[in-house]
Amino acid sequence: MDEFEVARLEREIQQYLGLEAAQLRFEFRELEGQTRLDLVTLNPRHHQSFLFRFETGRDEADCLQQMLDYVKRLRDTESSYTLQWRTRGDKELQTSYFRAHNAYEALDKLYFGRDLNAITVFSVVLNPSS
Repeated sequence: MDEFEVARLEREIQQYLGLEAAQLRFEFRELEGQTRLDLVTLNPRHHQSFLFRFETGRDEADCLQQMLDYVKRLRDTESSYTLQWRTRGDKELQTSYFRAHNAYEALDKLYFGRDLNAITVFSVVLNPSS
C-alpha cells in the first residue's frame, strides 16, 4: 500500500467536502477478504459523529478512490434529507442533513455506531431537489 497515495486521497476528499481534518475520520477494517472504509463526519457544534458513506475495495487506496469518485458526483445520485433528533438526556433538538437513497439509509447514517435507544428522531424530511 502506498501511504502517500492514501494521504493524498484523504486530503482530496477532505478538500472536496470543504471540511477540516478534525471533522472527518477515515476508518478502515478488513471484512471478508476486502477492505471497508467508513467515512465518518464529526459535527463541531454538537460533537456527534455520523456515517457519511462506506466503500468496499481491494485496499485502502481503492476504497479512497471510490469515495473520491462518490463525493464528486454526490448531488447527482442521492436525495437530501433533514433529520431532527435529540440524544437521551439532552433538552436541545438537533438538526442534521444527510444524502441518501431513501429515508432508511439516512436513519442508518444517523444511528451508525450507537445504540438505537440513544437518539430519539422527531422528523425525517425529504428536501425538495433543486
